[in-house]
Amino acid sequence: MVLSQLDSEFLRYLLAHGHTPGDRLPSLSEISEETGLSMGKLREQFEVARTLGLVEASPRRGIIRTEYDFLPAVRLSLLAALSIDPHYFTAFGSLRAHLELAYWDEAVVLLTDEDKALLRSLVAAAFHKLSQPRIQIPYQEHRALHLAIYRRLHNPFVLGLLEAYWDAYEAVELNTFADLGYLQAVWQYHERIVQAICAGDFADGKRLLGEHMLLLNVRGIAMEAPLRAASTADARQLNQVEQPI
Repeated sequence: MVLSQLDSEFLRYLLAHGHTPGDRLPSLSEISEETGLSMGKLREQFEVARTLGLVEASPRRGIIRTEYDFLPAVRLSLLAALSIDPHYFTAFGSLRAHLELAYWDEAVVLLTDEDKALLRSLVAAAFHKLSQPRIQIPYQEHRALHLAIYRRLHNPFVLGLLEAYWDAYEAVELNTFADLGYLQAVWQYHERIVQAICAGDFADGKRLLGEHMLLLNVRGIAMEAPLRAASTADARQLNQVEQPI
C-alpha cells in the first residue's frame, strides 16, 4: 500500500525488490530494460533517490543501497526554506529546542561512560578555545555536545531533525559572530548540564537545559543564536574572537 503512494518507479523498484543497505543494484540500463522506464526518466528518478540518501553510485562499485537516513531530505528542505526566508530558522530552532527537551529523559539514560567522557572532553576543549589569546568560537564542540546527548536514540527522525538544525545554524552563519560574554555563558551552562548527566541527576540536567534555552530566548534572540555585539565594549570583544576554520 505504501509503495503505491511513491510517485517514482525507481523507488518502487528499489524498495519492492527488498534491497538492504550494502547491496549492489543492477546498472541503470538493466533496470531500464526490466522496468520499461526510459533512461532519461530513470536517471531523473535515480538522482532523487540519491538526494534522499537511499543510494550512492561510483564508477568502481556501481549503485549501492545505503542505510536509511532522514537527514538528507530534511536538510535539503530546510536549506531551501532558509533561502526563501531566513526567519524560518527561528521556527525550526523552536522545534529543535522542544525536541531536545521532549527526548531528554529517553536519551540520557542510554549514555555510556564513553559518551560521558566525550561530553566532558568537549566542554574542556571549548573552554580551552575561549581562553586563548585569540579566542576561537567552539562551534564544532557546540554541535558535537548537543548531538552526543541524543546519539543513542534509535529514532532516525529525531536525530535527522537535530542534525539538520546544526547544518542550518552553520548555513546562516550563526557560528561566525558571537560576543565573549555569550560564549562564556553558554559553556558554563553546558558544563553544568554535563556535570548533572555524569552525576546521574538527569532531572537537574533537564532543568538546566530548559533554563539555558529560556535564558537565550528572553535576551531577545533565537534559541542558541549568538548575541551580536551591540556596544563598543562588545565590539572590542568581538574583534578578539577568531572565526573557526
